[in-house]
Amino acid sequence: MSGGFDWIALVEFAAIGLLSGGLLALIALGFVLIYKGTGVINFAMGEFMMLGAYFFYTARVMWSLPDWLALMLTFAGVASCAALVERWLLRPLAGQSVIAVLMATIGLASALHGAVDAIWGGQNYNMPQILPRTPLLLGDVLVPGKVLWSFLLAALVIGLFSVYFRRSRTGVAMRAAASDPVTAYLMGIDVRAMQRLTWIYAGLVGALAGIVVASITSLSPALGTTALGVLAVIILGGLDSIVGAIVAGLIVGVLESLTAGYLGGKVRDIVPYLVVLLILLVRPYGLFGTRRIERL
Repeated sequence: MSGGFDWIALVEFAAIGLLSGGLLALIALGFVLIYKGTGVINFAMGEFMMLGAYFFYTARVMWSLPDWLALMLTFAGVASCAALVERWLLRPLAGQSVIAVLMATIGLASALHGAVDAIWGGQNYNMPQILPRTPLLLGDVLVPGKVLWSFLLAALVIGLFSVYFRRSRTGVAMRAAASDPVTAYLMGIDVRAMQRLTWIYAGLVGALAGIVVASITSLSPALGTTALGVLAVIILGGLDSIVGAIVAGLIVGVLESLTAGYLGGKVRDIVPYLVVLLILLVRPYGLFGTRRIERL
Protein backbone atom coordinates (compact mmCIF):
# COMPACT_ATOMS: atom_id res chain seq x y z
CA MET A 1 0.00 0.00 0.00
CA SER A 2 1.42 3.34 -1.05
CA GLY A 3 2.75 5.46 1.78
CA GLY A 4 2.31 2.67 4.34
CA PHE A 5 4.92 0.71 6.22
CA ASP A 6 6.52 -2.06 4.17
CA TRP A 7 5.79 -5.11 6.34
CA ILE A 8 7.05 -7.48 3.65
CA ALA A 9 10.50 -5.86 3.78
CA LEU A 10 10.50 -6.13 7.58
CA VAL A 11 9.64 -9.83 7.47
CA GLU A 12 12.23 -10.42 4.75
CA PHE A 13 14.99 -8.63 6.68
CA ALA A 14 14.06 -10.51 9.87
CA ALA A 15 13.96 -13.87 8.09
CA ILE A 16 17.32 -13.33 6.40
CA GLY A 17 18.82 -12.17 9.70
CA LEU A 18 17.43 -15.17 11.56
CA LEU A 19 18.84 -17.58 9.01
CA SER A 20 22.19 -15.75 8.87
CA GLY A 21 22.33 -16.06 12.64
CA GLY A 22 22.65 -19.83 12.25
CA LEU A 23 26.06 -19.40 10.63
CA LEU A 24 27.09 -16.96 13.37
CA ALA A 25 26.06 -19.58 15.94
CA LEU A 26 28.17 -22.21 14.16
CA ILE A 27 31.26 -19.99 14.32
CA ALA A 28 30.50 -19.15 17.95
CA LEU A 29 30.29 -22.88 18.70
CA GLY A 30 34.03 -23.17 18.02
CA PHE A 31 34.79 -20.50 20.62
CA VAL A 32 32.41 -22.06 23.15
CA LEU A 33 33.84 -25.57 22.75
CA ILE A 34 37.38 -24.46 23.57
CA TYR A 35 36.38 -22.13 26.40
CA LYS A 36 34.07 -24.74 27.91
CA GLY A 37 36.74 -27.43 27.66
CA THR A 38 39.90 -25.54 28.55
CA GLY A 39 38.91 -22.09 29.84
CA VAL A 40 40.73 -20.43 26.92
CA ILE A 41 39.31 -17.80 24.55
CA ASN A 42 40.85 -18.81 21.24
CA PHE A 43 41.59 -15.67 19.24
CA ALA A 44 42.96 -17.89 16.45
CA MET A 45 39.49 -19.29 15.67
CA GLY A 46 39.24 -17.16 12.55
CA GLU A 47 42.57 -18.52 11.34
CA PHE A 48 41.30 -22.09 11.73
CA MET A 49 38.36 -21.06 9.55
CA MET A 50 40.75 -19.58 7.01
CA LEU A 51 43.03 -22.64 7.10
CA GLY A 52 40.11 -25.01 6.50
CA ALA A 53 38.91 -22.93 3.56
CA TYR A 54 42.37 -22.88 1.96
CA PHE A 55 42.85 -26.63 2.51
CA PHE A 56 39.51 -27.29 0.81
CA TYR A 57 40.30 -24.92 -2.07
CA THR A 58 43.65 -26.64 -2.63
CA ALA A 59 42.17 -30.13 -2.61
CA ARG A 60 39.04 -29.28 -4.61
CA VAL A 61 40.34 -26.77 -7.17
CA MET A 62 44.10 -27.21 -7.43
CA TRP A 63 44.08 -31.00 -7.10
CA SER A 64 40.65 -31.47 -8.77
CA LEU A 65 39.44 -33.91 -6.13
CA PRO A 66 35.73 -34.63 -5.61
CA ASP A 67 33.92 -32.67 -2.91
CA TRP A 68 33.68 -35.52 -0.39
CA LEU A 69 37.38 -36.38 -0.63
CA ALA A 70 38.41 -32.72 -0.47
CA LEU A 71 36.31 -32.34 2.69
CA MET A 72 37.85 -35.45 4.29
CA LEU A 73 41.40 -34.25 3.57
CA THR A 74 40.52 -30.78 4.85
CA PHE A 75 39.12 -32.12 8.12
CA ALA A 76 42.13 -34.42 8.57
CA GLY A 77 44.55 -31.54 8.00
CA VAL A 78 42.77 -29.11 10.33
CA ALA A 79 42.35 -31.79 13.02
CA SER A 80 46.09 -32.50 12.88
CA CYS A 81 46.92 -28.79 13.17
CA ALA A 82 44.54 -28.38 16.12
CA ALA A 83 46.06 -31.39 17.92
CA LEU A 84 49.57 -30.00 17.39
CA VAL A 85 48.51 -26.59 18.72
CA GLU A 86 47.04 -28.15 21.86
CA ARG A 87 50.11 -30.35 22.45
CA TRP A 88 52.95 -27.96 21.70
CA LEU A 89 51.48 -24.51 22.41
CA LEU A 90 48.67 -24.72 24.96
CA ARG A 91 49.72 -27.64 27.14
CA PRO A 92 53.10 -26.10 28.10
CA LEU A 93 51.16 -23.01 29.23
CA ALA A 94 48.98 -24.97 31.65
CA GLY A 95 48.86 -23.13 34.97
CA GLN A 96 50.06 -19.85 33.48
CA SER A 97 48.10 -16.61 33.67
CA VAL A 98 45.08 -16.02 31.46
CA ILE A 99 46.88 -13.13 29.75
CA ALA A 100 49.78 -15.42 28.78
CA VAL A 101 47.42 -17.92 27.16
CA LEU A 102 45.46 -15.18 25.37
CA MET A 103 48.68 -13.73 23.98
CA ALA A 104 49.68 -17.20 22.82
CA THR A 105 46.46 -17.57 20.80
CA ILE A 106 46.93 -14.08 19.34
CA GLY A 107 50.49 -15.02 18.36
CA LEU A 108 49.19 -18.25 16.84
CA ALA A 109 46.66 -16.27 14.81
CA SER A 110 49.42 -14.01 13.45
CA ALA A 111 51.62 -17.00 12.60
CA LEU A 112 48.84 -18.83 10.75
CA HIS A 113 47.83 -15.67 8.91
CA GLY A 114 51.40 -15.06 7.79
CA ALA A 115 51.85 -18.69 6.72
CA VAL A 116 48.69 -18.64 4.60
CA ASP A 117 49.70 -15.34 3.01
CA ALA A 118 53.16 -16.73 2.20
CA ILE A 119 51.88 -20.02 0.73
CA TRP A 120 48.72 -19.00 -1.15
CA GLY A 121 49.24 -15.25 -1.57
CA GLY A 122 46.95 -12.39 -0.67
CA GLN A 123 44.67 -12.39 -3.71
CA ASN A 124 40.99 -13.37 -3.72
CA TYR A 125 39.98 -16.84 -4.94
CA ASN A 126 36.54 -17.99 -6.04
CA MET A 127 35.52 -20.94 -3.90
CA PRO A 128 33.40 -23.68 -5.53
CA GLN A 129 29.75 -23.53 -4.55
CA ILE A 130 29.05 -26.34 -2.10
CA LEU A 131 25.52 -25.28 -1.15
CA PRO A 132 22.46 -24.85 -3.42
CA ARG A 133 21.71 -21.29 -4.50
CA THR A 134 18.02 -21.71 -5.40
CA PRO A 135 16.09 -19.09 -3.40
CA LEU A 136 13.00 -19.89 -1.32
CA LEU A 137 9.87 -17.86 -2.02
CA LEU A 138 7.38 -17.69 0.87
CA GLY A 139 4.53 -15.63 -0.50
CA ASP A 140 6.09 -12.24 -1.19
CA VAL A 141 9.14 -12.93 1.01
CA LEU A 142 12.29 -13.98 -0.85
CA VAL A 143 14.96 -15.90 1.10
CA PRO A 144 18.33 -16.32 -0.69
CA GLY A 145 19.32 -19.96 -1.10
CA LYS A 146 22.83 -19.46 0.27
CA VAL A 147 21.41 -18.04 3.51
CA LEU A 148 18.80 -20.80 3.87
CA TRP A 149 21.16 -23.72 3.25
CA SER A 150 23.95 -22.31 5.42
CA PHE A 151 21.39 -22.08 8.25
CA LEU A 152 20.23 -25.68 7.72
CA LEU A 153 23.84 -26.92 7.70
CA ALA A 154 24.67 -24.95 10.85
CA ALA A 155 21.53 -26.24 12.59
CA LEU A 156 22.45 -29.83 11.68
CA VAL A 157 26.02 -29.54 12.97
CA ILE A 158 25.02 -27.79 16.20
CA GLY A 159 22.26 -30.33 16.77
CA LEU A 160 24.64 -33.26 16.27
CA PHE A 161 27.15 -31.77 18.69
CA SER A 162 24.44 -31.18 21.30
CA VAL A 163 23.30 -34.82 21.09
CA TYR A 164 26.90 -36.04 21.11
CA PHE A 165 27.78 -34.17 24.29
CA ARG A 166 24.65 -35.32 26.11
CA ARG A 167 24.34 -38.93 24.97
CA SER A 168 27.76 -40.31 23.99
CA ARG A 169 30.27 -41.64 26.50
CA THR A 170 33.08 -39.49 25.12
CA GLY A 171 30.84 -36.41 25.15
CA VAL A 172 29.95 -36.95 28.81
CA ALA A 173 33.65 -37.43 29.61
CA MET A 174 34.48 -34.18 27.84
CA ARG A 175 31.82 -32.35 29.85
CA ALA A 176 33.12 -33.85 33.08
CA ALA A 177 36.71 -32.91 32.27
CA ALA A 178 35.62 -29.37 31.45
CA SER A 179 33.48 -28.99 34.56
CA ASP A 180 35.90 -30.41 37.16
CA PRO A 181 39.25 -31.64 35.79
CA VAL A 182 40.55 -32.89 39.15
CA THR A 183 37.51 -35.03 39.91
CA ALA A 184 37.39 -36.26 36.32
CA TYR A 185 41.04 -37.32 36.55
CA LEU A 186 40.40 -39.19 39.81
CA MET A 187 37.54 -41.02 38.09
CA GLY A 188 39.91 -42.28 35.40
CA ILE A 189 39.17 -39.77 32.63
CA ASP A 190 42.16 -38.72 30.53
CA VAL A 191 41.72 -34.96 30.93
CA ARG A 192 44.51 -34.09 28.49
CA ALA A 193 43.01 -36.33 25.81
CA MET A 194 39.63 -34.65 26.33
CA GLN A 195 41.19 -31.21 25.98
CA ARG A 196 42.98 -32.28 22.81
CA LEU A 197 39.67 -33.61 21.45
CA THR A 198 38.05 -30.29 22.30
CA TRP A 199 40.58 -28.43 20.18
CA ILE A 200 40.12 -30.90 17.33
CA TYR A 201 36.33 -30.53 17.35
CA ALA A 202 36.59 -26.75 17.51
CA GLY A 203 39.02 -26.81 14.58
CA LEU A 204 36.63 -28.96 12.53
CA VAL A 205 33.72 -26.63 13.28
CA GLY A 206 35.88 -23.66 12.29
CA ALA A 207 36.99 -25.36 9.06
CA LEU A 208 33.41 -26.11 8.04
CA ALA A 209 32.31 -22.55 8.84
CA GLY A 210 35.26 -21.17 6.88
CA ILE A 211 34.39 -23.24 3.81
CA VAL A 212 30.77 -22.06 3.92
CA VAL A 213 31.68 -18.39 4.44
CA ALA A 214 34.29 -18.48 1.65
CA SER A 215 31.81 -20.13 -0.74
CA ILE A 216 29.30 -17.36 -0.02
CA THR A 217 31.79 -14.50 -0.32
CA SER A 218 35.35 -15.20 -1.50
CA LEU A 219 38.56 -16.73 -0.21
CA SER A 220 41.42 -14.52 0.99
CA PRO A 221 43.54 -14.14 4.15
CA ALA A 222 40.96 -11.55 5.30
CA LEU A 223 38.66 -14.48 6.07
CA GLY A 224 40.57 -14.87 9.33
CA THR A 225 39.05 -11.67 10.69
CA THR A 226 35.49 -12.95 10.20
CA ALA A 227 35.44 -14.71 13.57
CA LEU A 228 36.17 -11.46 15.42
CA GLY A 229 32.72 -10.26 14.40
CA VAL A 230 31.25 -13.17 16.38
CA LEU A 231 32.59 -11.85 19.68
CA ALA A 232 29.25 -10.12 20.26
CA VAL A 233 27.55 -13.51 19.93
CA ILE A 234 29.72 -15.42 22.40
CA ILE A 235 29.67 -12.57 24.93
CA LEU A 236 25.90 -12.18 24.67
CA GLY A 237 25.15 -15.89 24.87
CA GLY A 238 27.75 -16.73 27.51
CA LEU A 239 31.25 -18.00 26.89
CA ASP A 240 30.51 -21.54 28.07
CA SER A 241 26.99 -22.12 26.73
CA ILE A 242 26.15 -23.89 23.47
CA VAL A 243 22.49 -22.90 23.88
CA GLY A 244 23.66 -19.33 24.44
CA ALA A 245 25.65 -19.42 21.20
CA ILE A 246 22.53 -20.51 19.31
CA VAL A 247 20.17 -17.94 20.83
CA ALA A 248 22.70 -15.09 20.68
CA GLY A 249 23.59 -15.96 17.07
CA LEU A 250 19.95 -15.65 16.05
CA ILE A 251 19.52 -12.38 17.99
CA VAL A 252 22.65 -10.79 16.53
CA GLY A 253 21.77 -12.03 13.03
CA VAL A 254 18.36 -10.34 13.18
CA LEU A 255 19.82 -7.14 14.63
CA GLU A 256 22.48 -6.95 11.92
CA SER A 257 19.97 -7.58 9.14
CA LEU A 258 17.44 -5.02 10.40
CA THR A 259 20.02 -2.30 11.01
CA ALA A 260 21.68 -2.90 7.64
CA GLY A 261 18.30 -2.80 5.91
CA TYR A 262 16.97 0.33 7.61
CA LEU A 263 20.00 2.26 8.83
CA GLY A 264 22.78 1.24 6.45
CA GLY A 265 25.79 -1.04 6.52
CA LYS A 266 27.94 1.28 8.62
CA VAL A 267 25.56 1.02 11.56
CA ARG A 268 25.27 -2.75 11.20
CA ASP A 269 28.46 -3.50 13.15
CA ILE A 270 27.67 -1.05 15.96
CA VAL A 271 24.13 -1.85 17.07
CA PRO A 272 24.75 -5.49 18.13
CA TYR A 273 27.56 -4.41 20.45
CA LEU A 274 25.41 -1.67 21.95
CA VAL A 275 22.69 -4.21 22.66
CA VAL A 276 25.25 -6.62 24.14
CA LEU A 277 26.57 -3.84 26.37
CA LEU A 278 23.09 -3.05 27.68
CA ILE A 279 22.34 -6.71 28.38
CA LEU A 280 25.67 -7.26 30.13
CA LEU A 281 24.82 -4.45 32.54
CA VAL A 282 21.99 -6.68 33.76
CA ARG A 283 23.53 -10.12 33.13
CA PRO A 284 27.34 -9.84 33.30
CA TYR A 285 27.83 -13.51 32.38
CA GLY A 286 25.63 -13.35 29.29
CA LEU A 287 22.17 -14.76 28.71
CA PHE A 288 23.12 -18.38 29.45
CA GLY A 289 26.66 -18.12 30.85
CA THR A 290 27.59 -19.82 34.12
CA ARG A 291 27.53 -17.40 37.02
CA ARG A 292 30.67 -17.75 39.09
CA ILE A 293 30.51 -16.76 42.75
CA GLU A 294 33.77 -15.85 44.44
CA ARG A 295 34.00 -15.56 48.20
CA LEU A 296 36.65 -13.35 49.75
